[in-house]
Amino acid sequence: MNEQPVGSNELLSSYAAYNKEAVDLELQNALRDSRHKIVVLDDDPTGVQTVHGVYVYTDWSKDSIKRGFEDENSIFFILTNSRGFTEEETIRVHQEIAANIVAAARETGRKFIVISRGDSTLRGHYPVETEVLRNKIEELTGEKIHGEVIIPFFLEGGRYTVNNVHYVKENDVLVPAGKTEFAMDKTFAYSSSHLGEWIEEKSKGAYPKDDVTYIGLDELRDMDYEGIYKKLMRVEGFNKIVVNSIDYYDVKVFVTALMKAISEGKNFIFRSAASLTKVIGGISDKPLLTREELVNTANKNGGIIIVGSHVKKTTSQLENLKQLDGVKFIEFNQHLVQDDEAFEAEIRRVIKEAEDTISSGRTAAVYTKRERFDLNTGNKEDELRLAVKISDAVTRIISDLSVRPNFIIAKGGITSSDIGTKGLRVKRALVLGQILHGVPVWLTGEESKFPGMPYVIFPGNVGSPTSLLEAVKIMLPD
Repeated sequence: MNEQPVGSNELLSSYAAYNKEAVDLELQNALRDSRHKIVVLDDDPTGVQTVHGVYVYTDWSKDSIKRGFEDENSIFFILTNSRGFTEEETIRVHQEIAANIVAAARETGRKFIVISRGDSTLRGHYPVETEVLRNKIEELTGEKIHGEVIIPFFLEGGRYTVNNVHYVKENDVLVPAGKTEFAMDKTFAYSSSHLGEWIEEKSKGAYPKDDVTYIGLDELRDMDYEGIYKKLMRVEGFNKIVVNSIDYYDVKVFVTALMKAISEGKNFIFRSAASLTKVIGGISDKPLLTREELVNTANKNGGIIIVGSHVKKTTSQLENLKQLDGVKFIEFNQHLVQDDEAFEAEIRRVIKEAEDTISSGRTAAVYTKRERFDLNTGNKEDELRLAVKISDAVTRIISDLSVRPNFIIAKGGITSSDIGTKGLRVKRALVLGQILHGVPVWLTGEESKFPGMPYVIFPGNVGSPTSLLEAVKIMLPD
């Protein structure tokens, strides 16, 4: 398979345009007739980066899931943070979640669709998560799940699937995902950019690329609803469906055909990035959030920024942020992690410095030392446990904070999840919208450490080199 970088304009502009009004009308009709509750399991809190006005639950108890089923929205999110789990943990959690979804569905009399929202750069516990969900749901309901839909397209982050190859946009070039730094992840590495080959690779040959059903851009642009529907109706044995997408309207056409197949008895589980959730949830467009919507002007304290992600994009964004006056930068040395006494002293130093800065009205930017600290034992589970210990320490910077900041920005998926659930103790948050494209904002619930706090969740792999700087500027006083 030829997987080479290609110019984005060259590839993305070579397909026919849509009759957008016609597509929107067909989609509205398809979604209007659906009686399914959409349950999105989010492996880190960045999955809400395309939606607004919906709720995120940070636990998966039956009571919380039932509350999500009873909510008036067609869709709700459960934050699992499973990208920070060991494989054993993610199996246990997904079995529990599946059982509670089935129980809540029975008690409320609702049908449901489960979306496993994963990383748009293909990292995460795949195919374990969707296999566990499938097996448990089939066991408890007696109904077959016929297929799994794969849609890693994420417009706001520059992730496109063309000719079944998944690309990551870097400047004006589309780089095959398997040739990016994300494919070299210490825990979730992969080599294939062709999604059929990626499925075969990740499933260790259980689902060969030649058995995958592919939905191409040509048939989507032809608005071939009937042809796509017939393809979906033929899928059996939890086989895979890869959906090519370069635009939201590609997803809209697919979802319209999909809902017809579902209405006629086909059952699917989804592994997708964030764009699908907006479309299938019927979420409208909304302008980017403004400072007036986000900042409490009566609170004269400064804000706090926590930077944990170590991908190159984050480090570049941090360097650009350092050009900003009025922000105090505090480096946290996570390399002390194996010396408990020194590590504890470092945590306390950083918290004290951050508190003093916030109380003075300035914003504190706490960032982990940019050089990674790795055990290099070759054991992925050991590496993951080390990462969790460091993340727990970063989380304490918020959980032990004695002053209320005016805002919190967390950079990185696992970092932002742990800060939200452990540091801020959020149980249920409202998604306000996005501060930048692909950068969501929660409004924390009454039960949290800082109720009614705007919490900016900035994915590690999203944005331009200046995006973090732009987000912080929005939050700072003029």
